[in-house]
Amino acid sequence: MTIRAKHLVGLLLAPLLGACLLAGCDSGPGGDDNDTSQSPRQRERARQVADAWRGSAAATAWSKGYYPMADTVQAPASGWHSKADERAYEIRNFTLRGELPAATAAKGKVGWPSGDSVTRPLWGAEKAYQSFALANSTGARLTVTGAKLGTTTITTSRGTATVPAWLFTLDGYDTPLKRVAVTPSKLPRSPIGSTVQGSAGGLWSIPRLAGTAADGRSVTVKAANGACDDGPVVRALETDESVVLYASVTGAKSGPCTAQMLMHDVKVELHEPLGERVLLDAVTGRPVPYGQPGGPSPSWS
Repeated sequence: MTIRAKHLVGLLLAPLLGACLLAGCDSGPGGDDNDTSQSPRQRERARQVADAWRGSAAATAWSKGYYPMADTVQAPASGWHSKADERAYEIRNFTLRGELPAATAAKGKVGWPSGDSVTRPLWGAEKAYQSFALANSTGARLTVTGAKLGTTTITTSRGTATVPAWLFTLDGYDTPLKRVAVTPSKLPRSPIGSTVQGSAGGLWSIPRLAGTAADGRSVTVKAANGACDDGPVVRALETDESVVLYASVTGAKSGPCTAQMLMHDVKVELHEPLGERVLLDAVTGRPVPYGQPGGPSPSWS
């Protein structure tokens, strides 16, 4: 193909892609399998969720809030000195030696490169420490010897933000362990109610977001399936304002089956970078959270 022809194809495809995002287009696994006969019902539910959020009060509140989409506890930049220390961090096994300072202010500022900012309640160092020092077991431990208030950067629903953070000094380390010191914004009430798990042709909910690619062109989510199927499938309905994920399972088998839930990381490719579009779950009609509820890094309170 000549350079001129390539340029012409690009000009023709650009408006088509724009129309795709405006109308809502699907991305994710391609081809047919033995479970796609009911996928129109799943896509219809995804479209209902996207339509409900478009221009809603919830979407406006989401676009103005602070919702972290990465770990709010950040390991030392220098890395762990040993496998034992890494394991202690993974199981949150810490010891406090010394006193922690009190918060110097009631609120802290979250700022984005665009100049937008919000103020959020500021955690004290003691509360921040307790949020990640969750274990009390034998074996290797990490020792916290002090803390000071500083800043860090974190991926949010609106891109990378600079946020207040407690910088915890670890015995034997030159760089601190950081814990974001401000609380997330309250999750807005969804403009659409949830649907029953397994409805709409076998929809499954998306428990949480596991990560977003650096270029925003894919997301990795936790998706569940049972012991008598071939695994989860996650697709995305993209619009200019949202990305609605809808999950199902493939290869479901009839007959007796053990009652267990298996969890997998599933990567979903997107037509366009996620950007500031809200990532929604078709079953709940709510934003997909990052982190375990009640864990050290939930997306919202």
